[in-house]
Amino acid sequence: MRRNHLAAFLLLIAVGIFAIGIRRGDVPSGVIDATSVRLVQTAQTSGTDQLLQAVSPVSESVVWVSGHGGTFAVTSNGGESWRARVMPGADTLQFRDVDAFDARTAFMLSAGTGKLSRIYKTVDGGDTWALQFQNEHPDGFLDCMAFWDAETGVAYGDAVDGELFILRTEDGGESWTRVPAGGLPAAQEGEGGFAASGTCVDVGAQGRGWIATGNGARSRVLLTEDFGQTWRAAENPVAGGAAAGLTTVGFVGDDIGFAMGGVIGQDSVRVDNVTRTTDGGMSWQLAGRPRMAGPIYGATWIPGVPGPALFAVGPRGADYSLDGGLTWLLADTQTYWAVGFASPTAGWAVGPGGRITRFSLQPS
Repeated sequence: MRRNHLAAFLLLIAVGIFAIGIRRGDVPSGVIDATSVRLVQTAQTSGTDQLLQAVSPVSESVVWVSGHGGTFAVTSNGGESWRARVMPGADTLQFRDVDAFDARTAFMLSAGTGKLSRIYKTVDGGDTWALQFQNEHPDGFLDCMAFWDAETGVAYGDAVDGELFILRTEDGGESWTRVPAGGLPAAQEGEGGFAASGTCVDVGAQGRGWIATGNGARSRVLLTEDFGQTWRAAENPVAGGAAAGLTTVGFVGDDIGFAMGGVIGQDSVRVDNVTRTTDGGMSWQLAGRPRMAGPIYGATWIPGVPGPALFAVGPRGADYSLDGGLTWLLADTQTYWAVGFASPTAGWAVGPGGRITRFSLQPS
């Protein structure tokens, strides 16, 4: 989902936070002066002690999060207060992705083997939920989803029966249809994804989309240009293999993107796990290693700034980059699973024990 960050951008320029760069559309084109900003973090009270694994900022005020135990939470005041709830009859589900459109409309995806993988939708702020999809394949496992608009979306899951598993909807989730094998590249043995942060899928303008894959012999990014009807694959230099590969992907504009990951479970090891592209995902190059060790579970662009700012989280903490991932600064050492920003001054990272932290770039 794309949002207009012009007002935030003008405000930042007015107060002199950033070194000015030429801006064209949504594509970052300057480099932020690191000495002119500081990162402020504020712990927020979520109202739950469940592991939170996904976050979807609609605006600086409205944010949704989701997690284990059938839990979700919503704020309408930027996190000053959260209302946490458990979906009735779903307390055994792990909601590892949430995509929200406003304070009332949101989709949630639960990850798990077979029928534990589901997609729900609410149009009344979470008072009621409609089950839209339930995976009937005993080996199926959903990982993440993303939406071009309120009607058109895509969901990704681990390969089954030797074929990649991608779902599409064109009617707001009333029906989900699996993309046929003829529209997909061949799957690698064991290839799937990691349902870590709900960010292994991203979508862009004019039907473009990207999926980060893992657990195959080689890491790959899948690309579409027709709203998910057909896909092709591009190899990525992050090391693949069992429990390794890509966990998160994100684009700004048509060409500039990141893909990150690592080795799941090796939390004390630092590896080359950040890559970037400038050609829409057709080719990928290694960027800088984060300060934190271990894999990256989720990452995001920080919107509304004239430079390529990134924020990444994982089991060993959180880092941010002001130059598109070439160099990194430490943000926190607490464990986080997912992160999302609505503007430079409004970002949220979530993690175990109901952890929600608000991050904000401020003048130094």
